[in-house]
This record gives sequence, structure tokens and C-alpha cells, in this order.
Amino acid sequence: MPLSIADRLGAIRHTLANLNIDAFIQPRADEYLGEYVPEANERLEWLTGFTGSAGAAIVMADTAAIFIDGRYTVQVRQQVDSHLFEYQSLTELPLTDYLIQTLTTSSTVAVDARLHTFAWFQQAKAQLAQAGIALVAIDTNPIDASWHDRPAMPSHPAMLFSDRSAGATSLEKRQLIGEKINAQGAEWALITALDSCAWLLNLRGRDIPRLPVLLGTGLLAANGDMRFFTDINKLPSDVLAHVGTGVDFYPEAQLSEHIQGLKGKRLFADSHTANAASQLLAQAAGAILVDASDPVALIKACKNPQELAGMRACHVRDGLAVTRFLAWLDSEVAAECLHDEAELAAKLESFRRQDEQYIEPSFDTISAAGGNAAMCHYNHLNGTPAQLPMNSLYLVDSGGQYLDGTTDVTRTVAIGEVSDEHKLMVTLVLKGHIALDQARFPRGTTGQQLDALARQYLWQYGYDYDHGTGHGVGHCLSVHEGPQRIGKNSNATPLMAGMILSNEPGYYRDHAFGIRIENLVEVQACQQLADSERSMLEFSPLTLIPIDTRLVEKSLLTPKEIQWLNHYHSQVFSAHAKQLSGAELAWLTQATAAI
Repeated sequence: MPLSIADRLGAIRHTLANLNIDAFIQPRADEYLGEYVPEANERLEWLTGFTGSAGAAIVMADTAAIFIDGRYTVQVRQQVDSHLFEYQSLTELPLTDYLIQTLTTSSTVAVDARLHTFAWFQQAKAQLAQAGIALVAIDTNPIDASWHDRPAMPSHPAMLFSDRSAGATSLEKRQLIGEKINAQGAEWALITALDSCAWLLNLRGRDIPRLPVLLGTGLLAANGDMRFFTDINKLPSDVLAHVGTGVDFYPEAQLSEHIQGLKGKRLFADSHTANAASQLLAQAAGAILVDASDPVALIKACKNPQELAGMRACHVRDGLAVTRFLAWLDSEVAAECLHDEAELAAKLESFRRQDEQYIEPSFDTISAAGGNAAMCHYNHLNGTPAQLPMNSLYLVDSGGQYLDGTTDVTRTVAIGEVSDEHKLMVTLVLKGHIALDQARFPRGTTGQQLDALARQYLWQYGYDYDHGTGHGVGHCLSVHEGPQRIGKNSNATPLMAGMILSNEPGYYRDHAFGIRIENLVEVQACQQLADSERSMLEFSPLTLIPIDTRLVEKSLLTPKEIQWLNHYHSQVFSAHAKQLSGAELAWLTQATAAI
């Protein structure tokens, strides 16, 4: 029988007492430090019951605390026992500040260094030391020893990703990145981001839900040779022929041995994304660490022509699937057949599954009825799915992983009669979406500089939203890809041609409703300003799905905004009309009619 949360805390505390440790930090991340983790690495969930995608817990002898951000203030109270954990904000009270306030001088805090970045470890160690508190890396995670019914690690076979779809061979990619390593004065690079490894090797996998990658870590040499440490039993027999010369595969357990063999070598490692354990080991072995950003990230983010062609193609097919779902949903509402959130999410995926190139969702579908949509990262799987109420808004944020690309779209839908307040807020969000979509900007512009375009109309009415406006998206890889983004927070990465980002302003009213309108867009050279004094960029929408005009207050739109909406809907109609007939075509015709 599984241990209760109280018993799990007791087991951890017993281990800490034996080690003479006063506090232990368990983040949600695993050793790969990605957004998604396999079930076997959901240590924070095992410890607390919390299923959010970000957070951390601190366990001490007599107390414990769970730290979350603003996305999960409601969810944490539903899932985590307040008698066992106090609730804290990651932003208002960082982990180290909490420890300094709570512990006494000469206390010892332990971490599993695989689960934290090297930059965080160094900063936390220095900050705690000033308060007389020691931060130590322990060899084994105390959760692992107590998690007796821990799921097995995934064993799905790796997939060879077509060189044609990738637009370049693995050898070409590895040599290109090797040149960057050499330019930084290093001989090797530690490649820990799972999507970076997958991109470099033209491999995909099923090791992590929603992210088609293979668990593993790479060491890339300046000449393009690569050692990849993974479960070699997952590799197909022809993998060496696929990846080309210069690649060797090893069991993941041998990574430490190879890092220790880098004595005297200059090792390129990203202290902000690679785990502390690997870099602490390299330092101890006498390697010379060169701290720089993941050398793969920016090149991977700027899609080549073949990748862009795949992204455009999958968005047409994905748009057709979502369009058919929206047509079905309207017919069900008209028949007063109202489903729950889980049924709606399953129905939506059933349309995507009809595509032969579909792999899986690109993230857990946010199928949010009524007031649940006010939680911008709501997951109906975390509780009892709510029934869709009449005369309300329904928010559905979903995406697909396809063999030729990745999608992500949000639509807010009228269910029955909606209020003037609904229309006002949707229209303000739409105006911001249009303003960002229509932006033209010189090369070198960052997403932070554009973020206010999407918020300006909400601001004029005294409203705002707490999430970013846009994130990068990978090519049959992570739906949340860096280093580019659009948001209030500082980001020095300029937007560049070939990048894919989301455009997703929103508005959320607690316990009432939530609104978000999201398209993916491609950054490209500005065609109409080819002779301008400066080299200019613009966005081109990839997503082709109707926006619910029943929620639009036309009087609040300018003539140019109306023109944008009508032109967008004409593109949607042209993309899908030939694939539809009967009631579905009639619905599309009405949904994309000019306003």
C-alpha cells in the first residue's frame, strides 16, 4: 500500500536526521531540468501531491513548505494538505530567503545537485553562507530511497527523424555547433537540454509525455564528434548509419566517467540550464568550465526552410482538426448537449488523431469551462472535470506534436448567450492580439520591447494578465522553446527570421471567466518595407482557426482591425473549405463571414 503524504514526510525527515541535515530542497525539476518530466521523476508530486509544472518543497525536522508561482495559488490549496505544508510564493519569498528566515546559524541545507542549475547552486550557496548556513550536495536523493512503488523509467524505442524533414543531417548540425564551441575557446560542450540533443542527432523519442525526445546527455566536441549517454537499449539497429560519422552512444551511467576524463580540457557549459552536479564533477576533475548559453538553442530556434515548410503544413492540418471540433461543439450546444471538460478535450484530440502524422498532444489540453478558465494553466485532470454551463465562455488551449511540426492554439468560445462584459473583455484581448500580429520592427528588437503592444488596450481599462505574451515553439520538439520570448521580463534575445512564437494575450477574472486568443506566428523579413532605411521584420500567422466573432464588439474595433479580422478569416476559409462539406462547411462559412 502506498505511503500517505504524512508517512512520506516522516521517511524523509528520518533520512535527514541520520545525515545531520536541517533542511532539504526538492524542486519539481528532474536531472534534465526541463519543463516536462517522466512519471518516474515526479518527485515533488510524490512528496506533496502537487501536480503543477513548477514549484519546490522544503522539508525540515518539524515543518515543511511548498513554493509555487501565481499560476498555482488555487491548485496548490486543492492538492496539498495545509496541515503538512505551509504555502509560500516563489516570487515573493525565494527559497534561500525563506531558509535564512527560518533556520539558525550553523544549519545545513541539502540538495540533490542534479535537480538544480549550477548558477542557482552557486548563488544559493553564497547567499546562505552569508547567514552562516551551509549548502551541501548529497549523493543520493532521500525521496528515491523511500519511493518503493516508483514507476519504471520509460522504455519506448527512439525514432529516427528524417534528415529531409530536419533540413540538415546530424553531421552538418554537429559541425555547425562545433564551430561555435571552438569560437568560444572550448574543446567540448556539455549538452543537457533534451530538445537540443534530439535536434543535434535527428532523433526523437517517447520518454517524456508531450515532448518527443530521448532521455540522455551529450558531450559535443569542437570538431563535431558527439558522445551521447542514454539507455542504449532504446536505439534502433540502424542508428549509427542515421546519425553519421563521429557519434558514439554510451549507457547513461557512464557520463560521470567521461566527464572525469576531461581534466585540463575547456568545457563549454550553460550554468543557467545544465545541472549543477555535472559541472561540480567537471570542476573536481580539473576541467576548465566556460560559462555560456547552450550553443544549440539559438540556431535551433531559427528554423531552416524545410522546418518552416513542415510547421506551415502541420498548422493547416491542425487548423482543420480544431475547426471541425469547434463546429461539432457549436452543434452540441445548439442541441443543448453539454459535455464536461474531459469529454471536450478527448473529442478535440479525436479530430487530431485522424492525421497520420499526429504523434500526441504538445501539452496537456487546457479545457476550461466557466470560472475554471480564470486559472490560466488549469488542468481538468487535477480534479473532477466540470460540466460546460450555458451562457458562459469556454476556453480551450491545445496543441499537437506532428512528424513535421508542433502546434499550440487557444480559442475562447461563446456557449449560449454571453454578456456585454464578456464581449468587452474579449475585444480588448483581440485588439492586443492584432496589434502584436501587425507589428513591424527592426532587426535586434526583443520580445520584451514588443510586449506592451498586446497589453495596451487592457491597460487603458485598468486590466492586465500575469503570464507572458509569447513563447518560442520547436519543430516536432518543445512547445515551449527558448531562448526567445515575448513578455514583461527582461530577455536579451532579439527576434530573428525563422523563429516561431506564440501571440497569446488574455484576461482572467477570478471564479468568473478566462479569455485567451492564441496563434503561432513566424518571424520573417518585412516584405512591404524591403527598401526601408533599416532591415525590418514582421510576423506571419501560422494558425488557421476561426476566432469567435460572436464575442467581438465591432464598435470597439478600428477599420484596420476589422480589415485584419476579415482578412484572417478569409485565409482560414481558403485553407479548409475544400476539406469540408455539409454542416461543417456551412459552419465554417458562417464562422469566417466578414463582420
